[in-house]
Amino acid sequence: MKKIIMTLSIAALAGLALAGCNTMAGIGKDLQGAGKAVEKSAEK
Repeated sequence: MKKIIMTLSIAALAGLALAGCNTMAGIGKDLQGAGKAVEKSAEK
């Protein structure tokens, strides 16, 4: 049962992420922004 819930949760999050950025360029910008945020927090 936990496996089904986890799979559905991941699928829902992936769907929301893809809906949030309509193009591959948008996905790239989102990932780049996330990477910069991680980099800044690592520098602190």
